[in-house]
Order: sequence, then C-alpha cells, then structure tokens
Amino acid sequence: MPETFPQLNFTRRRSTLAALAYRYRVWLLLAGIVVTMSILAPTFRSPQNFASVLKGGGVNLLAGIGFTVVMISGQLDLSIAWMMTLGGALTIGLQPQLGWAGSLGVALLSGVVVGLFNGLLVAKAKINSFIVTLGSMIILENVVQIYCQGKGGTISSPSFVLSDFFTAPLISVPPSRPVLAGLAGCLTPQILLPFVLLAVLAVLLRQTPVGKGFYLLGGNPQTAWYSGLRVSRYACGAFVISGVLSALGGAVNAISEANANPTMGKGTLMTVVAAAIIGGTSMQGGKGGVVGTAVALIALAALIRGLNCCGQDYEVQLLASGLVLAAVILYDAVDLHLRQRRRGQRADLLAELEDQGKE
Repeated sequence: MPETFPQLNFTRRRSTLAALAYRYRVWLLLAGIVVTMSILAPTFRSPQNFASVLKGGGVNLLAGIGFTVVMISGQLDLSIAWMMTLGGALTIGLQPQLGWAGSLGVALLSGVVVGLFNGLLVAKAKINSFIVTLGSMIILENVVQIYCQGKGGTISSPSFVLSDFFTAPLISVPPSRPVLAGLAGCLTPQILLPFVLLAVLAVLLRQTPVGKGFYLLGGNPQTAWYSGLRVSRYACGAFVISGVLSALGGAVNAISEANANPTMGKGTLMTVVAAAIIGGTSMQGGKGGVVGTAVALIALAALIRGLNCCGQDYEVQLLASGLVLAAVILYDAVDLHLRQRRRGQRADLLAELEDQGKE
C-alpha cells in the first residue's frame, strides 16, 4: 500500500493546479492572446496599440458590468445594446436644448425607466426575463430608429468641448517621447471612467451585504426569500443597474465620438454575453464577477486588434471570437464532467491514509 502514496500526492497536486487554472482561466486567456499576438504582429506591442485595446474593451464595459449583475441574479437582459444606443442618441440629440448635464440626465433616467419596466415584469408578473427583455429590445430598437431618423440618421453634436475632454489624455507628454505618450493615451476619461465604476461595482458585489444578496438571489431564490432577502427589490435593482450603466456607456461613447447613430450598439449584446461567459459568470446565476467580464472584454479586444494588425478581415475576427467562446464552453463542460466523476470521493479519508503512511 505505501507505494500508492506518491500517486496520491501527484493526484492532489494535479487537482490543485487544475483548480487554479480554472479559477484564473480568463487571465491565462488574456496572457495567451497578448503573447501570441505580440509574436505574430510586432506592431501589436506598441503603447499606442495598448491604449487602443483598453479603449476597445472599455466601449462595452459599462453595459457588460450591468449585464453581469443581472446574470449573477439569475436573469438575462437582452436589451442592453439598444439601451446603450438610446442613451447615446438622447445625450447627443438633446444637448443643444438641455446642455450636457440635462441630456445626460435624461439618458440615465431612460435607463432607470427601462430597468424598472424589465424588473417589475420579471419580479412581480413572474414573466421569464428572456421574454421580457426580448420585448424591451424590440421596443427600444424601434424607438431609436424613429428618433434617429427624425434627426437624419446620425446625430452630431454642435459642441466638441466635452468630447475633447473625454478623449484627451489627463497627462501631457511631448511627442518626442513616443513610449510615454502612448502610455499617457490610456489615461483619458473615456477609458478611466468605465474602469473606475468597475472597481466600485466589484467592491460592492464582493464586500457588502447588498452585493452578496445578488449572489444569494441567483444561487437559490427560495433560500434568499426564506432568509428575509427582499427578492423583488433585488431583481428590480439588478435590471435598473443594467439599464443605467448601459445608457451611461452609450452616452460616454457618443460624447467621445461627438455623434450617435442607430448602429452604435451593433454587436454589443453578443460581445457582452461572450465576455460574461468567458469571464466565469454562470448562466444559472449565483456565480461570477464583473472583473472576469472586464478581463474577457479586454482579451476579446486584444484578439480583434491583434488580428487587425495581422491584416485579417472582420469575418476572421468574428470567427476567432466565436472559437474562443466555444473553447471556453467546452472547457467548462469537461471540467464539470471531471468534477462529477470525482463526486463521492472522500478527500479526507485519502489524506488520512496518506498521513498513516508517513508514520
């Protein structure tokens, strides 16, 4: 029997490494993409390209944070892309009449209204969130089309002051120092704002009772109700967070570009869903985090940017993103199968047997 103990140690180490790889898989994915693209395309390693990757990941980051909160709560929000587009259109379109503060306030208020609409139908009327938000998506799409067509399709801002502020680096570096200038390009309000809100939501979800309530709701709604959690309020709150952050994300992007159009949110939903799944958020709820979604969005942005540096077409970029998602889903399926096979094994008895062999 003693000759089996080395095998037990090897099995334990292998399980530990597998657990660590699974836990930090999205970070390993990001590192793998960065290393691979740096080898295939030398221009990918430039500081300016690094700023472009962060900007590309930050475009959908706010909508991704809200969507992740809804998924953690055990629901889905399919309306984020058009909520994002509506937020941008209202911010730019109403700016001449209401000013930047007023138009941004209206955009955020629209996110609150749509979020409450979705949340109340899900929490009070007990309608499946997929059906509710699918309906909201169709309604918002038509609202955006009607509003933008009335403004000529693309809505442009007559004021570029705030747009220049959002896209200008906070630190001025002379062009004679290109490396530092490229790094300074990452320090713009357009890039920093989503990541600051990401840090706030990450702390809220992980370190406060309110944030942990979303996990409890998604993990087991009945247990959450028995524990005294206000289930309806939490469900409505998750959809309101998603609506407001999606509208804010659209507003930030529209202000930075000084225009908004009906195609602004194109591809946002699929990108965010893929990033949430890759980042480790469970479709069943109760598991995941906004940081994982953010890292996955940056990884997908790095993949697309790297393929662009290699001269690949848009179709190839979409294919590569789909393959990454498929690989992660397959990895999850294999990991679940292995965990189910190990179910019933008594790790404490194996450890006791190993300790006896050392005596």
